[in-house]
Amino acid sequence: MEISKRENIGWIDLLRVVACFLVVFSHCCDPFVAQFDNDRSTFLTGVFSGSFVRACVPLFVMMSGVLLFPVRISMGDFYKKRIGRILIPLIFWSVVLPLLYYLYLNFITTSHSPLIDPENYVFGATLAKIYTFIFNFNYDTTPLWYLYMLIGLYFIIPILDVWLKQASRRDIKLFLYVWGISLLLPYIKMAAPLLGYTGNFGNMGILGICDWNDYGTFYYVSGFIGYLVLAYYLVKYPLDWSWKKMLCITLPMFFVGYLITSLGYVLTQKYFPGNYAYLEIVWYFAGINVFMMTFPVFVIIQKMNIPSVVWLSRLASYTFGIYLCHFVFVQVAYDFLTSVVSLPTFLYIIIMAILAFVVSSFIVWIMRRFRVTRRMVM
Repeated sequence: MEISKRENIGWIDLLRVVACFLVVFSHCCDPFVAQFDNDRSTFLTGVFSGSFVRACVPLFVMMSGVLLFPVRISMGDFYKKRIGRILIPLIFWSVVLPLLYYLYLNFITTSHSPLIDPENYVFGATLAKIYTFIFNFNYDTTPLWYLYMLIGLYFIIPILDVWLKQASRRDIKLFLYVWGISLLLPYIKMAAPLLGYTGNFGNMGILGICDWNDYGTFYYVSGFIGYLVLAYYLVKYPLDWSWKKMLCITLPMFFVGYLITSLGYVLTQKYFPGNYAYLEIVWYFAGINVFMMTFPVFVIIQKMNIPSVVWLSRLASYTFGIYLCHFVFVQVAYDFLTSVVSLPTFLYIIIMAILAFVVSSFIVWIMRRFRVTRRMVM
């Protein structure tokens, strides 16, 4: 979703739009996933639908890796330009989204979504959400977690850039191999207690993580930083595979990753019902299974190498704003559709995603027309 002033790249525009729609789609699955065992069929549809689109956020990160390397300005100028651009929308939407939820749920309708607790939408609770954003996001501002993380990536990008400019292909591949090991850590942590590991003083962290240290062995080479480097590598050294080889490798890879993600979530719910801390492990964006879904989408769209077209570039330029504002419209679409029509769960999700995406696009189009609001969505 990163906005770049460089020449438009058709396949990147397509990737931005696809990734943005997948994010909206994933959030449309959440209220159905949250049914859990209260409605098993609805839960399963939500899980298998939401698992299919887990590549959405890693794709956004990889696009930043494509667009921001090489860094052509000083570190200070880079921080000022990039982080300054993020802070204004972060503050704005951290205030506006809780207010919109408050007005919607108190003066327009009540919601029967399992994710909505009315006690969290009284005036006092809303006020607390607004001023505590300096510490973290809340449910109303769920998509903004990405901005906090993105600022962290911005801090490291100029430093990475210096290394990447002098690193050999072999050096970068070695880094990616190490990062690949880190993608296994969530599952190693899950398996450790089964092998007799009891933690340190009650803390179940591994590889040096304990109550007085959050920074384990792979901390500095794990997470989203790997997607940045991977994108840089794939653009600098594009795969020269034929379409036959590409599809024979990437489609099974995606399918296996999807099965691990979806069936893993269902299995985790069976043994740890409703435990989000465990359920999110198989949905980790920096997990091996989600990587197995992300890599195929990126390289296939990259290989398509479609030309830049005006309408696609314009829609791609809206994706940052769509990402910022869509969450509340997902809520509205859920409440409206489930109250007026009875549909199969998957149709609910599809229609909700389309409605939220279109409405958000319209809101962004309006906001971009005025100088006061333009910076909130760009």
